[in-house]
Amino acid sequence: TSQKYKELTKGMIRSYSGKGNPWDNACIESYHAVIKREWLNRFKIMNYKHAYQLVFEYLEGFYNTVRIHSHCDYLSPNEYEMRYVLE
Repeated sequence: TSQKYKELTKGMIRSYSGKGNPWDNACIESYHAVIKREWLNRFKIMNYKHAYQLVFEYLEGFYNTVRIHSHCDYLSPNEYEMRYVLE
């Protein structure tokens, strides 16, 4: 697996942070905190299918389409991407 990974990512900058270095996971950890706080904690999740549906609804119905992001110049990711495409 390791050799195949190296082949597939040849020419890319690979990130291997050391033990206890949080920077590689900071963005996804922040996202997990946001989705839990803003959406998932409102529900009693019954099973995997229910959790999957809730995450999909949040991503496609709010997070990417409505919710503004400071790193996107306070636009939603979809709006920011459209502005980038049109420029």
